[in-house]
Amino acid sequence: MRLDRHNRIRAVFFLHAISSGGLYSHVADVQNALHIDAQTLGLVFLGFPIGSMLVFLFGSQVLEAVGTKPILATCIPGLPVATALFAVMPTPLTLFLFFVVYALFYSLPNMAMNIEADRVEASSPRRVMNSCHGVWSFGYLLATLLGTLATGLHMTPFMHLGLLALPLVPIALWVTLGLDPAPSRPHSAHTVRRLSLPTLPILLLVAFTIGPNMLEGSLRNWSIIYMRDSFLAPGWVDTLTLPVFLLAQSIGRLSADTFVARHGPVRVARSLNVAAFTGCLLVVVAPNLYVALAGFLLVGIGVCTSYPLTTSAAARLGDRPSSQNVASLTLAVQLIMLVSPALLGWIASNVSIRATFGIILPAIVLSQWLARYLKPKS
Repeated sequence: MRLDRHNRIRAVFFLHAISSGGLYSHVADVQNALHIDAQTLGLVFLGFPIGSMLVFLFGSQVLEAVGTKPILATCIPGLPVATALFAVMPTPLTLFLFFVVYALFYSLPNMAMNIEADRVEASSPRRVMNSCHGVWSFGYLLATLLGTLATGLHMTPFMHLGLLALPLVPIALWVTLGLDPAPSRPHSAHTVRRLSLPTLPILLLVAFTIGPNMLEGSLRNWSIIYMRDSFLAPGWVDTLTLPVFLLAQSIGRLSADTFVARHGPVRVARSLNVAAFTGCLLVVVAPNLYVALAGFLLVGIGVCTSYPLTTSAAARLGDRPSSQNVASLTLAVQLIMLVSPALLGWIASNVSIRATFGIILPAIVLSQWLARYLKPKS
């Protein structure tokens, strides 16, 4: 079976998601095994953003030096193995250090596959970035469902993640070793800086995407609590929010490339921002769970292209290597998203759970105005 360049990079995105998405299904099991409270677990999880920020600061140098294929051929097959090792860390300290190293296997290929997707898109009249992220969302949804199934079958976390790694490693090797890297985008930089720090154009793109990103993060972190505290419904209904969101996001991303090619990124982004704003507003004022689920579905559609379009816009700037612009974009977004959970948690505790979604509405309005910076430069 042969895969063309477009489908092979889509397969890389899928493998990245399904190799890593099962980890969060077993957080509670690992917490119980280590006998730690939620506060300690939160400190342990800080290892991941710390490791990711180091990757985004220096990863561009590595990528420009060795290329996308060696990174993907090493990290994508290694990711399911690394994810399985998460379940056997013996102490909170080793789990913290594990997450610092795990960020290398997660974030470095994440940057490399986004750069490669942009290069594939640049070397062909066919768009691919949004569908790549759609395939990623579908892989993450599948990983989440497999984790739920494994819990229902009373499988240990290591058994589930280890059995999943057995077929994923050879498949990942086949996909990545057969990758035919696309040519790099040209850029005007005479010297490449060592640190991937954001420039003004990157900060404008960060400002555009921060509203949709915060809305997505809020949904992932607070949607189940929102459903539990707002409506009297069975527990399984409360857990429907994430699958509904991921399904809507996946479908939106898989079909978005056609609309972006036809109408351009600015018009598509603004249309979807309207859907995101409407969905968020429905969540804030929902009188029943049906309206709330409709709101979460609209949010999934509304935020589906924000990150892919922003990544493409950063890669196309041309003022320096695309890898450095994408790395600095991701670094800035990660820094903001590192702070936002604490802010939203304070609002949920001191105001209301609905207010955690309502406070994001002005950021989506700002995103509507800043969408102009997604327009490709000639």
